[in-house]
Amino acid sequence: MRSNRIISAIDTHTEGMPTRVITGGIGTVPGDTMAAKRMHFIEHLDGLRTLLVDEPRGHASMSGAILQPATTEDGHYGVLFIEVSGLLPMCGHGTIGVATALVEAGMVPVTEPVTDIRLDTPAGRVVASVAVTDGHADSVTLRNVPAYCDSLDNEVEVSGLGTVRYDMSYGGNFYAIVDLGKLGLPYERAHKDRILDAGLRIMAAINEFRRPVHLEDERIAGCKHVLFLDPASEPAHTRNALVAHPGWFDRSPCGTGTSALLARQHARGLLADDQVLRSDSFIGTTFHARAVDTTTVGDRPAIVPAITGRAWVTGTANYLLDPTDPFPEGFRF
Repeated sequence: MRSNRIISAIDTHTEGMPTRVITGGIGTVPGDTMAAKRMHFIEHLDGLRTLLVDEPRGHASMSGAILQPATTEDGHYGVLFIEVSGLLPMCGHGTIGVATALVEAGMVPVTEPVTDIRLDTPAGRVVASVAVTDGHADSVTLRNVPAYCDSLDNEVEVSGLGTVRYDMSYGGNFYAIVDLGKLGLPYERAHKDRILDAGLRIMAAINEFRRPVHLEDERIAGCKHVLFLDPASEPAHTRNALVAHPGWFDRSPCGTGTSALLARQHARGLLADDQVLRSDSFIGTTFHARAVDTTTVGDRPAIVPAITGRAWVTGTANYLLDPTDPFPEGFRF
């Protein structure tokens, strides 16, 4: 075998959504913070992302996380989140996958019944508390970055859909939250192509006319996710179909999306202070979330979400790049 690179990984899935956890072969990305490392990677190393998540090594819904040295004194690891849409500031399902891989591979000191892992991300510090039994990661509770509702009852004109009303909320990424019933679309996977098309149209219109920007970090901007709520959802038990750029559904309930939804539910007065939100995905898997603290982001009230979900290790691999490979940065089809 000939290879220009050997990139080591532990593959996981979180409630159905893959995370390729890169444990070696990338090296240390320049930057004093994970936010700076993210920008450097975007500008200079993005071919590594596409090599790992696009075909033929990945697929159209692939997601991953690149482990880095921590950028804080007490951090265990830094993490860069990669997927087909680019480098995310934060990824909830990815963090659950990372924490599960770190425990089961013995890459952090493991204590039972709970192992706390401090992770530095481009969006800030997150803590993953892993429930451990006999060395097995049973579940992960992620204490996420502060989440806030950016705006309520917005309207945007969308080609082919007319006027669409949405709430914009932030939970590590920005999410446009839309009642699927208001679009006349059923919450059924048989209609997934119509839902996907609507999500991409809404995303494009929002980014053209009212692009969101984080109140404290302008590097976090733009809407790459539309969270469609099943009209039969209840305030404390929601079902979502989450459309992500450039055109796929999150298989998990989405950690940052559930965080954003939790902030929106609190902003609308739909949940009590520490009431648990059950968030179900389009394939029927579940996260549980609650606000464990309150804070502010800029001048906005915010919550600190805790998201609980499960991940499983699905494999380990060394990914190679033969010097004669015609697709040194992967491809999309």
